Amino acid sequence: MTELLDNENRDRDVIVDVENVSVVFNIANEKIQSLKEYFIKVMKRELMFREFVAVDDVSFKVYRGDVFGLVGTNGSGKSTMLKVIAGVLEPSKGTCTVNGTISPLIELGAGFDMELTARENIYLNGALLGFSKKFLNEHVDEIIDFAELHDFMEMPLKNYSSGMVARIAFAIATVTEPDLLIVDEVLSVGDFLFQEKCERRITQMIENGTTVLIVSHAIDQIERLCNRAIWIEKSKLKMLGPASEVTAAYRAYGQ
Repeated sequence: MTELLDNENRDRDVIVDVENVSVVFNIANEKIQSLKEYFIKVMKRELMFREFVAVDDVSFKVYRGDVFGLVGTNGSGKSTMLKVIAGVLEPSKGTCTVNGTISPLIELGAGFDMELTARENIYLNGALLGFSKKFLNEHVDEIIDFAELHDFMEMPLKNYSSGMVARIAFAIATVTEPDLLIVDEVLSVGDFLFQEKCERRITQMIENGTTVLIVSHAIDQIERLCNRAIWIEKSKLKMLGPASEVTAAYRAYGQ
């Protein structure tokens, strides 16, 4: 059951346009113990690879103002698809066009140096997101206030829990309101009070015109926050449409 034509949204601005995207990884057929062994096998042409198709010919559009959910079982290709949209991965086939600025929250710890303090990582991660030092100087207190980690700013991030890292990452990524916010499972980490705080900020950003892409295993969260959704299963697009219909079908699939 796949909604391929979306006439209702035809006249809306397209923020993300994914056309026939495939992502293929080459995986070694045997376990390599060292870099030396790897290069010897490469030079002798003894290293064999197999292809793993993470995303297989997927097409969809995300329109301005959408809160767009991605659902699917583990290993289905959801996070790979988000990385293509965020520009982290190049598609093996097809095209992905994003019109506007992006703030990605894709992997906990991505863009952080665990040896540096939380305060230092605000500047490091902020720079990777394109924020100037002047901007970060003006907003560092706001980031710390939202993360609620005032007493831990001079602590190396390697001593943080995953929930504390999520607080810092979310606070940095949402200090401005981008055209597109990408959230991959970050809202499932940490205590429920902070999750609710993050949802309130996302809701505020939506009201101010930010388009949001969310990957979450919490189907009720997708159903509650999203107006549209896509279901990717075993690397293929299985369904695209209103979030309520997609989540209902996905729930039925798991029973």
